Amino acid sequence: MIYTVTLNPSIDFIVRIDQIDLGSVNRMASDDKFAGGKGINVSRVLQRLGIASTATGFLGGFTGHFIEESLRAEGIKTDFVEVDQDTRINVKIKSQEETELNGQGPVISQEQLEDLKTKLSQLTAEDTVVFAGSAPANLGNAVYKELMPWVRQSGAQAVCDFEGQTLLDALAFKPLLVKPNNHELEAIFGTTLTSLDDVETYARRLLEMGAQHVIISMAGDGALLVTKEAAYFAKPIKGRVKNSVGAGDSMVAGFTGEFVKSKDPIEALKWGVACGTATAFSDDLATIAFIKETYHKVEVEKR
Repeated sequence: MIYTVTLNPSIDFIVRIDQIDLGSVNRMASDDKFAGGKGINVSRVLQRLGIASTATGFLGGFTGHFIEESLRAEGIKTDFVEVDQDTRINVKIKSQEETELNGQGPVISQEQLEDLKTKLSQLTAEDTVVFAGSAPANLGNAVYKELMPWVRQSGAQAVCDFEGQTLLDALAFKPLLVKPNNHELEAIFGTTLTSLDDVETYARRLLEMGAQHVIISMAGDGALLVTKEAAYFAKPIKGRVKNSVGAGDSMVAGFTGEFVKSKDPIEALKWGVACGTATAFSDDLATIAFIKETYHKVEVEKR
């Protein structure tokens, strides 16, 4: 079973408007509300791929109820820890440019954190856990160092979609996959990447530090998978980007879902790129039909 952990989920309130005039009344052209958060996005894409997952983390209040009901309506199993305060709302304004207004999220008590640790302690070696996104402010991202041991001690694999120091801390637990983009990779090592060779060199540093697989996403310039045996480059696919929010989460879902099934990193890369690209070209997370259509356009070459 794949589990997704979203410590600070949200309702993503998508607002479409032609132009924003600050200080005056603005009329929306259209709007949508989705269950949001990086781990939740992974579960939603896995469901489109026909792969079961359980979404866990923290939920509270009427917003938490909306998220849980939305996931169940999509056929996704949930096992969240209930918290006292409302789950946050993130407003994403789509106009000439994309603007985000993200809520802070609820305060998580020590007892609630222990409840989540208990859930993670019941995993087995057959399970894979996807950790993605930031933690509530009162916990801080250092909380992942408390949660990861429970997963790895059970024999389960961990996929970590983190940035910066949080990603570096996770490497001690030998994650199945880490997926920084090229700009995040530059920030981690304090360098400038000017070629694909540079990207591979620093991705291999992450392997040496503990990761089993590293994908470096480079937006319109493709993606690079680095394993201990080789490196594989997925060529970029042309299209109009509509949605940058869930593309990375979709890539994680595609890779993880396929790798858990087949243990084939190249095929997993292809599905990861297909899912990520299809979502980037969609208004919401991509449909299975568009993912399959995009999959047939993915070209991967060994370096």
